[in-house]
Amino acid sequence: MKIATWNVNSVKARLPTVLEVLKDIDCDVICLQEIKCETDAFPYMEIEELGYNCAVHGQKSYNGVALLSKHPLEDVEKGLPGDDSDEQARYIEALVLADRPVRVGALYLPNGNPAPGDKYDYKLSWMNRLTAHAKSLLTLEESFVLAGDYNVIPRDEDCWDIAVWRDDALALPKTRDAFHELKWLGMTEAFEAADGRAHQYSFWDYQAGAWQKGHGIRIDHLLLSPQAADRLTGVEIYKKARGLEKPSDHVPVIAELAD
Repeated sequence: MKIATWNVNSVKARLPTVLEVLKDIDCDVICLQEIKCETDAFPYMEIEELGYNCAVHGQKSYNGVALLSKHPLEDVEKGLPGDDSDEQARYIEALVLADRPVRVGALYLPNGNPAPGDKYDYKLSWMNRLTAHAKSLLTLEESFVLAGDYNVIPRDEDCWDIAVWRDDALALPKTRDAFHELKWLGMTEAFEAADGRAHQYSFWDYQAGAWQKGHGIRIDHLLLSPQAADRLTGVEIYKKARGLEKPSDHVPVIAELAD
């Protein structure tokens, strides 16, 4: 089973590119972030024609997440538990009914800038809620994956120049500590486990020729429960997507689990 995460930076504005990439990577499950459209406005028809079932949690103009699966989806949950007042569409979860089922949560973690400030407080609060939810999922003792744009640079070497990013919300010590706390529950970060090389990026800004210069960061991650980690056979960062016409500033990160 191939599971991908990809921040598409507006699914409708980049639909031809999105469809091209979905065909190329040919994954069983794809977690999309920043779809930037309301749930009813999602391009269901075009994506369903590629063989995907769609579960969508949208929001007008901002945020928005979706789960695409070539297998049936069950137990769809929208929104991250822990704060009923949170109206931002940043989390969706479902059970993927493959031969060996896997529960998948697609997430778009808050950016948090400027830090300090209310936006950074929201980021840390959201991460705490994600950790609490992961802890509850671990009690089920089943394969599950939390995949998405985490807006976290885990290590200095996951950035082209940490001096540029050190004071950014994506790399602050409290951000990294919260990410490590999530991992220390018993979760495995797929890229780190299957590859782990330095300076492998999943995001290049549109500004200042970042893509052409190789000025990237790695902020898109798949975290696996022990049961899913036991099935991990490889990881790929699909860099080709960044060089296409009208690309997202992110590229898909793909984990492969043994069937």
